[in-house]
Amino acid sequence: MNGPLLIRGGRVIDPGRGGDDVADVLVSAGRIEAVGRNIPAGDGTRVIDAAGKIVAPGLIDLHTHLREPGQEDLETVASGAMAAAAGGFTAVCAMPNTDPVTDNQAAVGFIVSQAQRAGKARVYPIGAVSLGQKGQQLAEFGELVGAGAVAVSDDGKPVVSSHLMRTALEYAKTFGIPVADHCEDPTLAQGGAMHEGIVSTRLGLKGVPAAAEEIMVARDIILAELTGGHVHLCHMSTRGSVELIRRAKDRGLRVTAEACPHHFSLTHERCEGYDTNAKMNPPLREPADREAIREALRDGTIDAIATDHAPHHYDAKEREFDDAPNGIIGLETALGLAITELVEPGLLTLPELVRRMSTTPARIFNLPGGTLTVGGPADVVVFDPGAEWEVRPEAFHSKSRNTPFTGRRLRGRADLTIVRGEVVFERA
Repeated sequence: MNGPLLIRGGRVIDPGRGGDDVADVLVSAGRIEAVGRNIPAGDGTRVIDAAGKIVAPGLIDLHTHLREPGQEDLETVASGAMAAAAGGFTAVCAMPNTDPVTDNQAAVGFIVSQAQRAGKARVYPIGAVSLGQKGQQLAEFGELVGAGAVAVSDDGKPVVSSHLMRTALEYAKTFGIPVADHCEDPTLAQGGAMHEGIVSTRLGLKGVPAAAEEIMVARDIILAELTGGHVHLCHMSTRGSVELIRRAKDRGLRVTAEACPHHFSLTHERCEGYDTNAKMNPPLREPADREAIREALRDGTIDAIATDHAPHHYDAKEREFDDAPNGIIGLETALGLAITELVEPGLLTLPELVRRMSTTPARIFNLPGGTLTVGGPADVVVFDPGAEWEVRPEAFHSKSRNTPFTGRRLRGRADLTIVRGEVVFERA
């Protein structure tokens, strides 16, 4: 354990306490010791000058793919946790579509121990809904939660059976965890490589209609109402989904939702030229969908920003568009994209952004952090919202490079990330 840290003179934004003021933050023994003006630096205290920067509770990502075990050439828990720290994230939740699937106590325990060994961002495993993610038999949720899982999901695949989804929501409710669902009707989406629309027609590619997502969103909302369970809707991408979620929230249902930076930044036009770095699931949609996602983040219909960080090897993405895998990396660009696309145009204030990327994610999955409360965990990010930088994947800490944002100039990036009171990332 390193000595105390005093972060001096930054704009301290803490939506969890309603705080937004220039102040100092003292960190000691892994906890927030004090927040206030003119805190004296004791002997052995490292003083960090944060003047002109934002000091906030560390960012929390509810949706990452860390590829370990099974595809350690693409990412590991350690490399993913390091990429997260470099992006300002102090905690990430790891989806269970590993090989073998994270569907048992031992698999969850392995990820927990790998994260502890890495000592960077915290990594919270998400257990599988079904054994082997086959959609037939429920995993043992009690064992998963006992080993450290914070939610269950078959992400990468939808829970196709409505009966299984109903049972999962009822079962998860007894453990106080959400069921995070990848909303996609596979019979409508089958064979699709991008959004079904004018661009897919022009490119001669089979499309995935917006209805493929919206049908499952509607079903999950109906089942959440039936069971009283908490459904968390992953990576929302269509205006129809936003409308369904808005109506569900108006009725007080236990429905939360996330959106990804690529869905509020890009549209299906990005697939022109058959660039496989623009291939993802759900696919990039139309400008009206992008605007609906932005507005939903503004008004809170969509609760959180998550990355869906999905590393792939260069060779895999270099195939024909139809054959290339879905997904992009996102941990090291999320903050910059959110500031550039949402804060700069005036859609979100910085406190609202911190709420969507830290405070609310902590609440949704019942995680520590998301606030700088005295006595709480010292998970802190210091970021410069005005820093301009160019996306250069070769400089990333992730093992993979598959991003559609190469060469893009962004504003805002993390300078310092503190987890459990330890500096785990510091920009040189």
